[in-house]
Amino acid sequence: MDTYELITRNAEEVVTDEEVRKLADDPADKRAYVGYEPSGVLHLGHLLTANKLIDLQEAGMETVVLLADVHAYLNGKGTFEEIRETAAQMKAQFIAYGLEEERTEFVYGSEFQLEEEYTLDLHELELSTTMNRAQRAMAELQSGETAKVSHLVYPLMQTLDIQYLDLDLAVGGLDQRKVHMLHREEIPDLGYEARPCLHTPIIADLTSGEGKMSSSEGVTISMEDSTEDLEEKVNSAFCPPTREPDGDLENPVLELFEYHVFPRFEEVVVERPEKYGGDLTYGDYETLAADLESGELHPADAKGTLASYLDELIAPGREKLRELRS
Repeated sequence: MDTYELITRNAEEVVTDEEVRKLADDPADKRAYVGYEPSGVLHLGHLLTANKLIDLQEAGMETVVLLADVHAYLNGKGTFEEIRETAAQMKAQFIAYGLEEERTEFVYGSEFQLEEEYTLDLHELELSTTMNRAQRAMAELQSGETAKVSHLVYPLMQTLDIQYLDLDLAVGGLDQRKVHMLHREEIPDLGYEARPCLHTPIIADLTSGEGKMSSSEGVTISMEDSTEDLEEKVNSAFCPPTREPDGDLENPVLELFEYHVFPRFEEVVVERPEKYGGDLTYGDYETLAADLESGELHPADAKGTLASYLDELIAPGREKLRELRS
C-alpha cells in the first residue's frame, strides 16, 4: 500500500484529492488533527478517527489531538475542572489504544483559544458569517435541546482551530464536513490558507442498521464495556447475510470489520468446529464480506469473531480506565 492509499484508506471523502496527493508526496513533518470534545469515555466513534490518525502516523505524518475543553464548556459539559479531568482520562485512553505518544501532540483548546489574537479572529468571523451559515454548520441538537448562542460560536471556533494548530490536514467524521467546509469558505477572508480535509464514515446503529451509532441514543461500544457487555452488544447486533440490506439500512457488523478490525489486524481468524467446516482465515475485508453474503460465513460466527477482535482492541483502554479510577 503506497502512502496516498494509506492516508485515504477507509475515507468516505477527501477534500480535495489533489491537495491530499500533494501531502502524500512529502508527508514528513506534516501535521494532521482530530478534535474531540472531552465528554466521557472513548467509544467506537472516537476510535474510528483514531484509526485514521494511526494510519497517518504510519504514513509519516505528525498528529495532533485537540482536547477541546472550551468547546465542551460552551456545550454545557461541566466546569473547566471537570472537563479537564475527563480530557486527561481521554488522553490516557488514546495512548492505550495505540496512538504513538512520541508522535502525538495533545493540546487543550484553552491553551490558545483564550488568547487575544484568536479572540479577535473569532470576532472577525462572527462579523463575516451569516446566522444561517453558522446554523448550517452547527452540530445536531439532542431532542428537546434549545439552541443557544454558544452553539453558533462553536463551529466558528472549529474553523479557526485548524489555522491556530498549524495544521496541514483536518480529519473528522463525515458529520464534521459542514464545519470543514465553513473553514474552507471563510478562512481565506482572514488572510489564511484553507487546509484539505479527510472524512471518515459514520457507522450505522448497531441494533437496527439505521441512522448512526450514537453514545447518546441507542447502543454503542465503549472502553467501559466488559468483555461480557461487548459480546452481548455484538451478538444482538443487526447482521443480515448480505452486504447491502434493503433501503437505507446498513450492516453494522460488516462496517465494524471494515473500519475497526481490518485496519488494525493483518488477518482475522474465524474459529469454527470441524463439523461446521473448521476455521476460516481472512487477510482482507472484501473476502470476509463476500463469504458472509455467499453463506460460507454464518452471521453468528461473524458476530462472535467481531466481538473477540473488538475486545482485544479496547482491552488496554479498559485497563487504563480501571487504573485511573482505582
